[in-house]
Amino acid sequence: MAIDMESDRPLAVCFGGGGLFGIAYLLGVAEALIDGGVDLAHTPALGTSAGAWAAAAVGLGIRWDDAVDVVAPIVPRFPDVRPGRLRSVAAEVFGERRVPGMRVSVCSLPRLRRVMLSGADHAAADLIAASSAVPGLLAPHRVAGTLYVDGGVRSMVSVDRADNAQNLLVLAPIAGPMFGPAGLLAERSLRSEVRTWKRSNPGGTFWLIRPNHAIAALARLPNNLFDLERARRCYDLSYAQGCGILRRWNEERGLAAPEFG
Repeated sequence: MAIDMESDRPLAVCFGGGGLFGIAYLLGVAEALIDGGVDLAHTPALGTSAGAWAAAAVGLGIRWDDAVDVVAPIVPRFPDVRPGRLRSVAAEVFGERRVPGMRVSVCSLPRLRRVMLSGADHAAADLIAASSAVPGLLAPHRVAGTLYVDGGVRSMVSVDRADNAQNLLVLAPIAGPMFGPAGLLAERSLRSEVRTWKRSNPGGTFWLIRPNHAIAALARLPNNLFDLERARRCYDLSYAQGCGILRRWNEERGLAAPEFG
């Protein structure tokens, strides 16, 4: 369930998973909103996998263009199960800084229990390494004595655990037209989680944002999610999509829940 605090806050955001492609998508949309005056940097954010990267970047004011130039030369080849490898990549971008308004979804080992970790308690690099540790591709990451793997194992977005707010932005890179039937299945799960969030926020409005058909056409296979050039092209298209969302945001905020994609 959504956490029960400050339910009158105007805005919260939920960033879903989707590899390097997903990071590009999330930051493209988010940066367009930020450039248009939406204060996401001080908005409570829940991130899963790629969403953890996005939540940290938005919270610390780090742009896609800055992050990708640092990460591109050191992104691990898959699979890369060396312990600490993913954290070292994240630390190149975020250092040892914390993002108090950020939470991430992870799965604890050995039972794969879904857990939310707080940016007030741990460095962003640790949260990212834990939430992005795709089983079989990257090593589990230990935080405060517990081993964790990618939160996407249990849910690609974890909307049901998002912060209470008047408006919830749900950015889901793997939904809508992404991967055909797989994307539709992911969206069905996402919508079930939205219903859970709505029960805790009966007056709240959710904004469901996922790739449009032009963006989805860039990644037709799961391994495309880790292709740097596809991610760069995704960012440009996603920023443009974000500009369109911004116009609707300014026109329709507080009205019926819009969907974008």
